[in-house]
Amino acid sequence: MEAAISLSSDVGVKSASESLGISRAGFYRERAKRDLKLIKPKAPQTSPRALSEDERQKVLDLLHSDRFVDKAPSSVYATLLDEGEYCCSIRTMYRILEEHQEVRERRDQLRHPNYHKPELLATRANQVWSWDITKLLGPQKWTYFYLYVILDIYSRYVVGWMVAHREAAVLATKLIHESCEKQNIEEGQLTLHADRGSSMKSKALALLLSDLGVTKTHSRPYTSNDNPYSEAQFKTLKYRPGFPNCFGSIEDARSFCQTFFRWYNKEHRHSGIGLFTPEAVHYGWTKEIHLIRQDALLNAYELHPERFVRKRPVPPKLPEAAWINKPKIEEKSEGLIH
Repeated sequence: MEAAISLSSDVGVKSASESLGISRAGFYRERAKRDLKLIKPKAPQTSPRALSEDERQKVLDLLHSDRFVDKAPSSVYATLLDEGEYCCSIRTMYRILEEHQEVRERRDQLRHPNYHKPELLATRANQVWSWDITKLLGPQKWTYFYLYVILDIYSRYVVGWMVAHREAAVLATKLIHESCEKQNIEEGQLTLHADRGSSMKSKALALLLSDLGVTKTHSRPYTSNDNPYSEAQFKTLKYRPGFPNCFGSIEDARSFCQTFFRWYNKEHRHSGIGLFTPEAVHYGWTKEIHLIRQDALLNAYELHPERFVRKRPVPPKLPEAAWINKPKIEEKSEGLIH
């Protein structure tokens, strides 16, 4: 290419390119690259308006001083002007801070704590309970009744519920105490999980749980997945056929919930627990029911095996455990076992 460039000065670009068998576009491209290499970069010029090194250091020391260490540059600028002093513009203060990687939140303010993700395991009934409060629309706009529900996460059995006019720690404490007595909860047996509502975090409830020997845990703020069983149970309630748009009185709400929870505990075949009822799982009746189901399926298979293409039919099994936020390590280890 150097030969083509030197020859072009004598015979022209077209003749030099044709004689050497290169395109004119390639010739111009390579010549432009050579010319760029020959151009010496200009030394950076300092603006006459720029601060000197001593002045920049003075500004940095001023921003680091005890007086201004937690102030924004705009506040520092305005404070100095009020005192009749000017050192540089607000933008220059930011440039100096940026050179030292100090452009960040300078105010001394509270930080949100890092909440621990709850990881709860239940392998039998009355080991982990979840409870929550939901609103039921009253007869008039902006009027509500409050439904308290305590749920066993292993069996999905509702161990206690109450409808009240208000949300109060005293009412929640009474309901939990009565439910523990009804289920014969012993010290150190139960973990009670809830979100971070005022009733859930009340001092009265904390004292009761301490006296009963019950461990309490809370969801992370704005994380509904940390309390999935209660949320799913409320959805079953409010999507139940016959659930009214509003309740005429608190007696109507209590009457509806009494019918619903009787159906939910005794008749509802829950998909998450092998299509057993919560009552059957909670009180340990599943083995007998499972044998009855298995016999019925085997009889059906013997009568018409052609209707079961892949294998012998088996009834759904009861899960061995119920998790709130199952650890990822457990999931990986199960995958390796399979």
